[in-house]
Amino acid sequence: MTRTIPPAEWTQRPGLAELIAALDGKARFVGGAVRDTLLGLSVKDIDVATPLLPEDVMERLAAVSVKTVPTGIAHGTVTAVLPDGPVEITTLRRDVSTDGRRATVAFSDDWKEDAARRDFTINALSADPGTLEVFDYFGGLDDLENLHIRFIGSAAERIAEDHLRIMRYFRFLARFGQHQVDSEAFAACTAAAAKLETLSRERVADELLKLLATGDPRFAVSQMLDAGIFRHIFEPLDSNAGDMVDRLVEREQRHHVEPLAIRRLVALLPKEADKASHIAKGLKLSKKQQRAIGERLLAAQGGQAGGPETGLADIRGFAYRTSVDSARDAALLFADDTALPKLLDALDGWQPPVFPLTGGDLIAQGLKPGPLVAKTLAKIETAWIAQGFPDEAWIRKFIKEQALTRLP
Repeated sequence: MTRTIPPAEWTQRPGLAELIAALDGKARFVGGAVRDTLLGLSVKDIDVATPLLPEDVMERLAAVSVKTVPTGIAHGTVTAVLPDGPVEITTLRRDVSTDGRRATVAFSDDWKEDAARRDFTINALSADPGTLEVFDYFGGLDDLENLHIRFIGSAAERIAEDHLRIMRYFRFLARFGQHQVDSEAFAACTAAAAKLETLSRERVADELLKLLATGDPRFAVSQMLDAGIFRHIFEPLDSNAGDMVDRLVEREQRHHVEPLAIRRLVALLPKEADKASHIAKGLKLSKKQQRAIGERLLAAQGGQAGGPETGLADIRGFAYRTSVDSARDAALLFADDTALPKLLDALDGWQPPVFPLTGGDLIAQGLKPGPLVAKTLAKIETAWIAQGFPDEAWIRKFIKEQALTRLP
């Protein structure tokens, strides 16, 4: 029985029909757009495959005034710039050689041969742009119906072609909410896990963060732990990494907090700041990401985000010194169950105030310019935070009674 993808908004994007027509019908939608439409999910990126050579594609699109960019022309990919977003067009290919990190390809005119290069059966589906008929060479439709993440052919061979497919396997488990592994895939990933060490840290970290950003990565993370995957990504892990992730995701869901990859990564990392910093640098995370990890771990060092005795001023003080996002994440990660709801409520809609005092104000009060100004200002600010950010009248009183008369 012929299967078609249901009509979807993305198939009507401005310029897409003209693009397909310019390729003389020698094109199919491929990959995630087909898969996700069949699952009823929204589609952002559109990929098209064609037996036409890249130069021919560019000439044809230029003739109908569609701008193209040769984003990966050596590997057969050009990008068409349409009003509602880019469309990647790739010439059919076959692998000439692979080494686990990169592939040497040759162009092809064989749709099945091209589909066989993909990782999983559910990613090898393609669809005719005119009829929306789905082409399935490897049982991907049945796997999609059962949310079965299965490699095309031999799992070991697919992983040997591209070692990053180990990470992609677990990411797809996480993305599609799977709670059962394919035994062949799991065994192949376990056996080849050490090959992850041959890949650039940026590529591995990118896949890990994508996995952690999914709605519920708990099962995938537990399987990665069982397979010994993490020891080939970074070491050491938190001694309770699995439990930390489980508790964090459960709290996110209970308190309706959006998933955040960095927050979940902190759950996996050792809670010693120096060890976590070393790992973050090793993964080549951005400075912003490294800073975010460091801020959240401040709570683990000093307990500012946890414990039933924690007052609202404490969590807001933590937010003032770092950020509201860091404080919220720290509470989700480290607060106990009794304190957590109050801490989250204290941050809900709260904006850190601006400290209403400057060094110039102290000098105007009679303090001599010099290092003592900064020291006194810091003393006053610390007291102001501890008191829950009172108004300027409190500051004036504090200056009069303590700050300028009882200097440290």
